[in-house]
Amino acid sequence: MHEGGRRVFLKTAAGGAFAAAALYGSAAEAQSASGSGALRKSLYYGMLPGELSVEERFALARRAGFEGVEVPTLEDSALLAEMKAAAAKTGLVIHSVMNQRHWKYPLSSADPATVRQSIEGMEISLHNAKAFGADTVLLVPAVVNAETSYQAAWDRSRKAVRELIPLARELKVTIAIENVWNKFLLSPLEFARYVDEFESPWVRAYFDAGNIALYGIPGDWIHTLGKRIVKLHIKGFDEKRREFVGLLDGTIDWKAVRKALTGIGYSGWVSAEVGGGDETYLRGVSADMDTIFSG
Repeated sequence: MHEGGRRVFLKTAAGGAFAAAALYGSAAEAQSASGSGALRKSLYYGMLPGELSVEERFALARRAGFEGVEVPTLEDSALLAEMKAAAAKTGLVIHSVMNQRHWKYPLSSADPATVRQSIEGMEISLHNAKAFGADTVLLVPAVVNAETSYQAAWDRSRKAVRELIPLARELKVTIAIENVWNKFLLSPLEFARYVDEFESPWVRAYFDAGNIALYGIPGDWIHTLGKRIVKLHIKGFDEKRREFVGLLDGTIDWKAVRKALTGIGYSGWVSAEVGGGDETYLRGVSADMDTIFSG
């Protein structure tokens, strides 16, 4: 890049950082107010033993030391009502919904019918979140593959997400874009740009520290994304073996992650997304999270 172009890029990047701070700052402060500056422990619903009733699963999560849970999209109204009742009885907070259609029906598809299925799935997810009192829906925005180029994934997914913003605004539920192994949004600068160009506080980042460990430094991504981060997933990853492991068994520098989160003023939910197990196992995951975030 020639020097003049470099100056323009740096000026634009700096301007984007200031704009992002203004756009997401107030939303982040409002969301974290209930957390009083603390990190709140959560887990994904699929980690809880499937042989138990919903209420028994939620009660187990509470006994294991978790305050909240992220649930999948529910298209069964009876199950949704059962989860609401279980949350109210046990005190386990349903804080987020993980959209379920984005892999089978990616927003980046060239097929309009597939995209429509995906959008309808997100609409259901957003309404689920509103019903639960949750403030986010996790979305994998695109999948790059042999049939879908990077540029096509970018353009198609952005068009679809823009279509969803009015409903997110109406329901006051944030669309939280997650970084996953989908060959898309492969740098923190690009992820930040993707989020910023929506120019909406209702589109932010759901950062997964474990997913990024294969090709990035979690603390670096956290610093770059800053106030764009609305929720956090954690899992262990071993770079040498190139596989997911227990939270404390891999190569992730959790001290650096904790420092980065402090640096951006993050407070709110941190959800474990690891393998499931019984109460003894879940207590161990909870204790590992305490070790990671308490130093």
